Amino acid sequence: MGNCWCRWEPSVYIVSSNAKPESPKNESPSVKAKKEDSKLPSNPKEVEDLRRDTGANPLIAFTFDELKIITGNFRQDGVLGGGGFGSVYKGFVSGDLREGLESIPVAVKVHDGDNSYQGHREWLAEVIFLGQLSHPNLVKLIGYCCEDEHRVLIYEYMARGSVENNLFSRVLLPLSWSIRMKIAFGAAKGLAFLHDADKPVIYRDFKTSNILLDPDYNAKLSDFGLAKDGPEGDKSHVSTRIMGTYGYAAPEYIMTGHLSPRSDVYSYGVVLLELVTGRKSLDKSRPAREQNLADWALPLLKEKKRMLNVIDPRLQGDYPVKGAHKAAMLAYHCLNHNPKARPLMRDIVDSLEPLQVPDDHKTTIVTFITQPH
Repeated sequence: MGNCWCRWEPSVYIVSSNAKPESPKNESPSVKAKKEDSKLPSNPKEVEDLRRDTGANPLIAFTFDELKIITGNFRQDGVLGGGGFGSVYKGFVSGDLREGLESIPVAVKVHDGDNSYQGHREWLAEVIFLGQLSHPNLVKLIGYCCEDEHRVLIYEYMARGSVENNLFSRVLLPLSWSIRMKIAFGAAKGLAFLHDADKPVIYRDFKTSNILLDPDYNAKLSDFGLAKDGPEGDKSHVSTRIMGTYGYAAPEYIMTGHLSPRSDVYSYGVVLLELVTGRKSLDKSRPAREQNLADWALPLLKEKKRMLNVIDPRLQGDYPVKGAHKAAMLAYHCLNHNPKARPLMRDIVDSLEPLQVPDDHKTTIVTFITQPH
């Protein structure tokens, strides 16, 4: 399992004619990109100058030569995943690499070198957001590399990989109900922290492939490339270019480009539904009416007698019926088409806390982490 830290994937860009672009009315995004490109940092000093304005956590500016040592010269058998941006490698930071460094396993996310404006901007967004935010349910950013054309991020290594890989695996045992609720609880706490920060943050790309798990199934949010500063004061939303992933993006965001913390709540509802049902948000292999998870499940969630029909059959009935009802109803409220009717993430955390139950899968964890890679 050392090779499934995360399945990084390019986001599916959903563009609506009703969306308000981030750039001024009379200026195309590509023109603005060229203008702003010169403002993006091109070396560690410029990155740190930019980060000083945000009350940042300390990050290590690695050289590219150091990253070659950390990853064994980017060995192919150390690739953990890949996507439109490039590849992620497993690596090891040795204490003798540089004085004061702790010896730890890491995940090294390498942007593919085309140095496009969008790629550079997403790289910088991760440096800024994860460089200023710290929480047990956010993946820790250890450092970065900004040298010549290289744009690299170095994170803590998450041994169990993504929720997507664990939940939909055909080779691993199905996740128990208690572990699914633990994941739902941890991910909710991560989103609630972002939404309630002094300067609210909208995650914008919440999905199972972006939630990573440590050996004890503690969930941590990763990949902040699309994160956006949330509305402040009396504003209810920010208007932005529509970017996200099909099956997870809130309907009002797709239609109008209006982004709010409640947009994340909708995406959370989809993920919670995936955990409850064991089905993917979009699955083209299913009958036409069942391909979109939310569309299929919502009518069933309305009726208490039919609600248990959505529970993952791989659980073989091994779940608390009352807890399953509560989790399913919580997903139903998160998926309300009226964003104002959706619960706040802090309320979702409160609702999930009573659903946390001890798990007896400790032996599975021991077996897992002692398997040879």
